[in-house]
This record gives sequence, C-alpha cells and structure tokens, in this order.
Amino acid sequence: MSRTSFALIALLAIATTANAAPLLPYEAESIDFGDLHGVAYYSEQPDGFRVVATLAEGEEGVPVRFEATLSDHQKLTISVPRGPDESPLLVEFSRTGNSVVVDHDPAAKPRCHANPKCPEDS
Repeated sequence: MSRTSFALIALLAIATTANAAPLLPYEAESIDFGDLHGVAYYSEQPDGFRVVATLAEGEEGVPVRFEATLSDHQKLTISVPRGPDESPLLVEFSRTGNSVVVDHDPAAKPRCHANPKCPEDS
C-alpha cells in the first residue's frame, strides 16, 4: 500500500469518528438541534441498552422524550427536518457489544458505495 493510500484511509477513519463519541451508562450527552436542546443517556437493562433522549425548545418549551431499547448492532436515529433544500439534523445512537456510541452528524460520514478500496462504513 502506498503512503498516499495509507494517509487517505487514515484520514477517512478520523473523519468517520470525528463526530462520534462513546457513551458510558447514565452519562449525560448534550444534544443540540438549533432551537431544540437536550440530553441523552443509556442504562443497561435485562432486555438491552435503554437509550433515553429528552429535548425541549428553550427553558419554557414542553419537553419531548424519545426512548428505545437497543440490542447488539442496532441504531436509533433522531432526526429534525429543516428547509426544503436542507438535509435534516441528525443524532445517531448505535450499540455494538457493550458499547453505545453517539454520533452528532452521521450524514457527514463518507460512503463507500461498494468501492473495494474504501474502508467499510459501520
């Protein structure tokens, strides 16, 4: 493998994780969707990892709660639509084994589209 190819693969790997961070059980993670703000956390339950996200518009807004129990290799995406020519704002929670990762911009990940020289997206 050439140095250029190795550098490109390393850069793609960094880019795919730049907005993603592992979460610990009951550790609050801030979520920001412009005017909507909130927190998310997860807890280990007998039937899977329960992810809870609560969002509200300002301090006076009515809070909205999202809950999902994730099994291994499952994802939860919270999406907020925007204008007709704008992509939605996204936050994605994914579970792999005993780890939950929160990605604040999953749409920014490069996609390989079956290119064998591109690292697989997860």
